[in-house]
Formats: sequence, C-alpha cells, structure tokens
Amino acid sequence: MAGTIAVVGAGAVGLTAAYDLARAGERVTVFERGSVGSGSTGRAAGVVYDAYAEDRDAKIGRRAIERFREFSGEGNFEFHDCPYCWFARDGDEKRATAIREQVPRMQTHRIDAALLESEELATLAPAMETEDVGAAAITYGAGWTEPATYTTMMAEKARAAGAEIRTNTPVSLCEDGVQAEGREEAFETVIVAAGAHTKRLVEAAGYAIAMKPYRVQALVLDTEIETPMGYDATAGFYFRPHPEGLLVGDGTEAVESDPDDWDREANEGFVDSARERASERFGLSEPAVERAWAGLCTATPDRDPLVGWLSADLYVATGWQGHGFMRAPAMGELIAREVRGDSGIEAFRPMRFSGNEEFSITEGMAVE
Repeated sequence: MAGTIAVVGAGAVGLTAAYDLARAGERVTVFERGSVGSGSTGRAAGVVYDAYAEDRDAKIGRRAIERFREFSGEGNFEFHDCPYCWFARDGDEKRATAIREQVPRMQTHRIDAALLESEELATLAPAMETEDVGAAAITYGAGWTEPATYTTMMAEKARAAGAEIRTNTPVSLCEDGVQAEGREEAFETVIVAAGAHTKRLVEAAGYAIAMKPYRVQALVLDTEIETPMGYDATAGFYFRPHPEGLLVGDGTEAVESDPDDWDREANEGFVDSARERASERFGLSEPAVERAWAGLCTATPDRDPLVGWLSADLYVATGWQGHGFMRAPAMGELIAREVRGDSGIEAFRPMRFSGNEEFSITEGMAVE
C-alpha cells in the first residue's frame, strides 16, 4: 500500500490513476485548479488509435483501447469503433516509405493494420478524394470519443471507489505533500499529472524536467459526410467523425507556450487553412465552421512521455506529444501500478534527462 496519495490534475490521466489507486484500497485526493477535465483533456480531439510500430507503444495503445471499450456505456461515455487510415500523397516518397515500413512492424505486435492501394482506400472511404494518394495504411482497432465524457465518467468512478476530488483548488508542492487553500496538507505520495502546468509545479519544488508545452488547434465543420478517421501525413492534418460534423485538426505551433498565458481561440489562418484542406479532401463546398479552438500539448526531447518518480514520494506523468488522451486509460493504470510498487517503464523515466536539454517541438502525429 502506498498510503495517502495526492493526484494533482483532474484530466484523463490523473483521474484514471486516481480511480485505479482508490479501487486498490489507497486513500486518494485529487486536486484540480479548475473543473474536472477543464485543462488539456477538455480540448483534446478524441482520436484513439493503436497505430504504433514500436512494441512498447503498441502494447500501451492496445491496452488503452481495451479499457476505453470496457468503460463505454458507463455514464454518458461512449467509445465509437472507427477505422483509422493514414496516407502520403504522390511524390512524398519519404513519408510513403515510412508508411510501408511501419505496417509490417505493427503487424508483428498484433495490431490489425494493413497497407492499402488507393483503390482500396476509395472503397473504404467513398466520401474522400483518393486519386492523389501514393501510399496508405489502415488500422481497424481504432475509435473516437468525446474526451469530456471520459473525464466526467472517470471522476464518478473514482469518487465511487473512495477518492476525494477537490476542484477549483490550485496547489503547490511542499516538503510533506501539497499546499492548498493557504495550508499544507501531508501526503505520503504525490503524483503530478497537471498537463502543461506540470513543469512549473515540479520546478518550484526544485526538480527540472525536459518538457515544453506547445499549442495545437482544431475545428468542427458542419457536414454530414461519413468517413473513417484519418491523417494526411503530407499536408499535416487529421480528421474524425464528430456528432456535429467533421473534426479537423493539428495546427501545431512549434514554439513553447506559457501554460498560464496563451490564446484559447484558433488562429484565423488555421481556420481558413483547415477548412480549405478538408474541403479539398472531401469535396466540400464552403462548409460552415461550427466551432474552433486551441489546446496545449506537451513535448519531450525524444517524443516519449515522462512517467515515473522524481523522488521517492514524487511522481510525474506528462510529455504526451499529443497522445495523452488516447493513451490515458493505460498510462493512468501504469503510473498507479508504479506508485504501488511495480517497476514502471524504464524508457519513460523522467530522470533520463537532466531537464536542461535544448530540443525542438515537433508535430505529435508526424510520419517520418
């Protein structure tokens, strides 16, 4: 038993960890500076796939989808099974080669993935223009959901398992636990899963981590087309079905953002570009934009997350490179198990970096 545990952050990862810890008999308190799911999770796209060529990532992706399916139907949370395709355009040989090399590696990890000819892609996605596609692949075990429904459901499950969730309660770290509402509260273990704020929280306590928050953007177009989820690797944008139409996103800004001072609205240039690219891909005629927004993701030097201990009683879970929500059910479970004595994943150890590294921010879904 890990004793009393504070989880800082009521996003998808933090709440999943809190639920798994509470149902294992731990005494858990979640602290959230806003409302449940009001941070990065509430602005996530809700794309969920298992299209990973590396064994460790494939295992995590598979476990996350297993749990999404297990939870589907609880509260107002629904996981919608939907294939995910990704493709490179004619002439983009670098990305076409990468796609052709990825799929056999995925298949060795029991991922239901396949390479597609452009004609096969056209059959699977008749609403999509495919004549310019030079290489394509698909994974059939993917799906999508509305992220806010996951956090609402998981908060209910965590409370039912015995966790306390305190919203609108910013905290700082102190020697014996956290400081909240003007007083120190003692905890034997603290997990910081505070998204883009994680770096500042742990730095104020004397720990440096190699993470940079960065801004991404998405919008929803008013259209009734039917399509699988997908990623145009050449143009650098993704799409998925949405209850109000078609969600289109990326708009990655490859500069570090201030987690306390950033623009939550999508740029006009992104809105125009995303609408144009989606219109060309799906043959749409000036679709209306239902809504557009921005969110924050977190990058690391090697694009792998920082998950594990910083000291004997302090853990972090951050650096998701845009894949945090889609892997949350597995990563929350992983950090909960590590806190309770399991070994965790060596390659994700936060201390593999000094925290002073210089590195560039890159698009999370990039095919290279």
